[in-house]
Amino acid sequence: MKILHTSDWHIGRNLYGRKRYEEFEAFLTWMVETIQREEIDVLLIAGDIFDTSTPSNRAQELYYRFLCRVAASSCRHVVVTAGNHDSPSFLDAPKELLEALNVHVIGSVAENPEEEVLVLKGEDGSAELIVCAVPYLRDRDIRVAEAGESVEDKECKLIEGIRGHYAEVTALAEGKRAELGGEIPVVAMGHLFTAGGQTVEGDGVRELYVGSLAHVAANIFPDTLDYVALGHLHVPQKVGGFDTIRYSGSPLPMGFGEAMQEKSVCVVEFSGLDPDVRLIPVPVFQKLERIRGNWEEISARVLELKAVESRAWLEIVYEGEEVMGDLRERLDAIVADTDMEILRVKNSRIVERVMRKMHEEETLDDLDVNEVFERCLDAHDVPQEQRPELIGAYRETLISLYELDSRAE
Repeated sequence: MKILHTSDWHIGRNLYGRKRYEEFEAFLTWMVETIQREEIDVLLIAGDIFDTSTPSNRAQELYYRFLCRVAASSCRHVVVTAGNHDSPSFLDAPKELLEALNVHVIGSVAENPEEEVLVLKGEDGSAELIVCAVPYLRDRDIRVAEAGESVEDKECKLIEGIRGHYAEVTALAEGKRAELGGEIPVVAMGHLFTAGGQTVEGDGVRELYVGSLAHVAANIFPDTLDYVALGHLHVPQKVGGFDTIRYSGSPLPMGFGEAMQEKSVCVVEFSGLDPDVRLIPVPVFQKLERIRGNWEEISARVLELKAVESRAWLEIVYEGEEVMGDLRERLDAIVADTDMEILRVKNSRIVERVMRKMHEEETLDDLDVNEVFERCLDAHDVPQEQRPELIGAYRETLISLYELDSRAE
């Protein structure tokens, strides 16, 4: 039996205002072809299918068209779990209809944990795989807030809540395996941030919980699990060095920081309970390139790309000694008769030397939400000793906003 594990599609995500639907469509077409070529039996999608909780009509069209195409392929089952970017209620709404296509959707934590334990059957009707389909665990799903709690108390409760949830659903899965008899693999899914997990600058990966201790360790997953399919981190990687606990990573680069990263999906082939894991590289559907340096270095690289008729999207980071007020005009001129497109220009010298204190060259694209708040603290001369508590409260508020399911009603 073959499983394909993927996550973090972020359908609908823009890059500095540039829509990317053609890339998403090309990837999903490649996925269907890969499923057919590899004769995949089960597809696992571990969260962040969409980039926002209110996906556009076009993003939804791509998603549902893909599921219909997979249902008509050799793949017998699809399991979709929600990530922190997804609306649980939006994903859950058509779940009964999708069930007819053998697409199993778990958008939110079930009141009865047994609903997250799926027994998937083969062509002959016998059980071939048990999936603990755990979606992104929101704070309110796993922790009861109490007055006067410290950050450390909250962190400990979060970790224990996550550990307890996985222990409960795994125990239920083990019970089903014992009832059914035979060597039926048990696989768990998850959308979380593990300790030591690798990220890259500009990938848009959010902190999920307040406090750094809420990065879970590999030992939070019970030893009886045969494979753990994770989402949330965009870099393909193992967890704790274990070959069977993995992030598939995002299939498309979410920003220029990921431009040089090889993207992949995981194929897990079971012979009995022993999984063989290999990666299949995802093609580059739209080349991204970050070019940095002085004017001579930047222009030389752009001319190299021009010579090979590149269609790349570019981010230019100017780091030369000369202050160039007409940098954008020069760049536009050099790419004017090409298929390249400059999505972002950052003139570091103007920022650093001319407007260092004013930050006038910066836009909100240059800052994350935490940096914006820190700028506000600076602007209001908030004393350093008061800042830790204010920053903690701000981050807790942010996470609450992120977790608000605006489509629930």
